[in-house]
Amino acid sequence: MQRRKKLSETFLEYLSVERGLSANTIDAYRRDLLQYSKWLKADILKADSTLIGAYVARLREKKYVPSSISRKLSVIRTFYRFLYIEGKIDHNPLEEISSPPRGRKIPIYLSQKEVDSLINAPSLDNLYGVRDRTILEVLYGAGLRISELVNLNTTDLNLRKGWLKVSGKGSKEHLLPLGGKACSWINRYLEEKGEEKKREVPLFCNRYGNRISRQACWKIIKKYASKAGLSKNISPHTLRHSFATHLLSGDADLRVVQELLGHANIDTTQIYTHISQERLKKVYKKYHPRA
Repeated sequence: MQRRKKLSETFLEYLSVERGLSANTIDAYRRDLLQYSKWLKADILKADSTLIGAYVARLREKKYVPSSISRKLSVIRTFYRFLYIEGKIDHNPLEEISSPPRGRKIPIYLSQKEVDSLINAPSLDNLYGVRDRTILEVLYGAGLRISELVNLNTTDLNLRKGWLKVSGKGSKEHLLPLGGKACSWINRYLEEKGEEKKREVPLFCNRYGNRISRQACWKIIKKYASKAGLSKNISPHTLRHSFATHLLSGDADLRVVQELLGHANIDTTQIYTHISQERLKKVYKKYHPRA
């Protein structure tokens, strides 16, 4: 039971920090997850599609409307997807259970001008301002998830060749290219920090010398979004969305963007084509004389 609670709380923190969900939404997730957890008698990490199907049947018996069942199933699906990303399970049991078709919400992203304003917001007169600028450069420069960023070690970097190594879904490691600006800021940060690049230590640390947390990164981004005067509801994932959107807007191949984002299924990457299409429509309506 204690492990169950810990996994649930870590998941809810992920929703807050990495996906930037509101407090009300997270409370709703907490209630649905608690209801499922109370019903489940088996190990939450060993639940299979048969067991979850029985839970759905139980919800139907209790006369829940289809929209409520779909929402609860979506919460459980997201929870097990998170456990898979974190390497806690090697298979998502919800892959074998279909949900009613639902429209996908286009994620929030920043324009290039907004990204520049955000990245240039930190003051560079101390080590932590340089650290924060470097965090923003790396998040946008490589399109990382916040969990990938906080888990980076100095030995995961090859700054001379412009590569970094990250652990993606299912703890699978892969190499990602890193632009010259991000590499330059990492070098500056490590030099000001007085860190040897060959020694394996966390790349980004807090004031106590410990690995920086997801929550701390979320606060950093909120702080500089406010300083830059950005009114959008920005989370660490916003920079990842912006990374993908700007690549596709620049005519990058969808398969390349899929590989850079570490998506197992190209359908997940497809959402960014909708963003680009919306942008094209806006430009068309603004400039075409017959629009």
